[in-house]
Amino acid sequence: MSAEPARSVTATWLYTLASIVFFYGFFDLIVALAIFESYLDTLEPLALTALVLQLVATATQLRYCWFLRVGRGGGLPRNAWTVALVAPAALVWIVGLAAPGPALPTAVPLWAAATLIAPLLPRPRRWTLLLIGLLATIGQVALAGWLQGTSATRPAEGSSDWMIAFFAFLLPFMSLTSLWWWEVVVRLDRTRRTAAELAVTQERLRFASDLHDIQGHHLQVISLKSELAERLLERDPARARELVHETRQIAKEALEETRSLVAGYRQVAFDDELENAREVLAAAGADCTLRLGPVPPDAASQRALGSVMREATTNILRHSEATTVTIEFAAKGAGYELRITNDGVTDRTAATAGRADGSGLAGLRERLAAIGGALDTSLDASTGVFRLVAAAPVASEANA
Repeated sequence: MSAEPARSVTATWLYTLASIVFFYGFFDLIVALAIFESYLDTLEPLALTALVLQLVATATQLRYCWFLRVGRGGGLPRNAWTVALVAPAALVWIVGLAAPGPALPTAVPLWAAATLIAPLLPRPRRWTLLLIGLLATIGQVALAGWLQGTSATRPAEGSSDWMIAFFAFLLPFMSLTSLWWWEVVVRLDRTRRTAAELAVTQERLRFASDLHDIQGHHLQVISLKSELAERLLERDPARARELVHETRQIAKEALEETRSLVAGYRQVAFDDELENAREVLAAAGADCTLRLGPVPPDAASQRALGSVMREATTNILRHSEATTVTIEFAAKGAGYELRITNDGVTDRTAATAGRADGSGLAGLRERLAAIGGALDTSLDASTGVFRLVAAAPVASEANA
């Protein structure tokens, strides 16, 4: 199974990413406004330089948020991106040593860059980097105060330094908890998909076990009687002919038992098939809606439509990452119509192609055609929505 998260959790990632981007964007806005206020008060070129560098640092921080999807400890992106993240923040840190006004707004951009890099590192290196970033922030404020006097370390009346300090304190907690939440969602999605695939696999194993129990004994007897008949062909042709006849009877019996097994496997009540499909699709994470009318009274139509339901469910599980599935069944005209719609098609060729071995959509068309029904499929390439419509005749026509 693919290790990549399914498309059904993409919305969760977008929500998580939006939250991270909003938090860092709001924090950087406060910092930029504080630096801009210092520039307005002094009109010093160094303050303007710090402001421009801070805006560049903000852009790189927001872009770097995209790389957090790999989760905690997922590893850094290309070195060029990390350099682009750190370089403008480090320049703001340096310019802030000499720029007039409070030092804290020019010290925290480097801290923000460290809080974005740290979640991508293994745990020991993560905390080491955060400690280094904290010491660098405190050190810049202290060094600027030593170079410029107390004006660089003492917040001015009505300044936003306390707000900046508060949000800077929250940055690592926000990024780490957001990624922890994202990892939980991804793991739950993988578990959900595994459970759905396991349910299908268990049913296949059950059927394979039943088929083996039926066929194993018959094939062994056929093999022994055929071998004995071969030995008696010259010595006792009459006995050999009798054995060949018995072998043919056993083969016929095995064929009938196999057909009975398959019929019993397939002849689940149609309404049960619909409920089973909903349960399996719900276990796979899809929002499945049933809109049901009266069930066909004849067994032929129920068997054919049940096969359509099973194949459609298998196709959805194999070839899509559906979030929404709608199953509609109703009487229509002189027959019945089963309509199945799902989104999230990923393998569009496999979803629409019929297999040549009598299974898949091609096999379903043959079964429906045998009772006077029809099967139609369509795929909206722009939205990835797949529609399957199966029509079956009423009982009188089906039995004709």
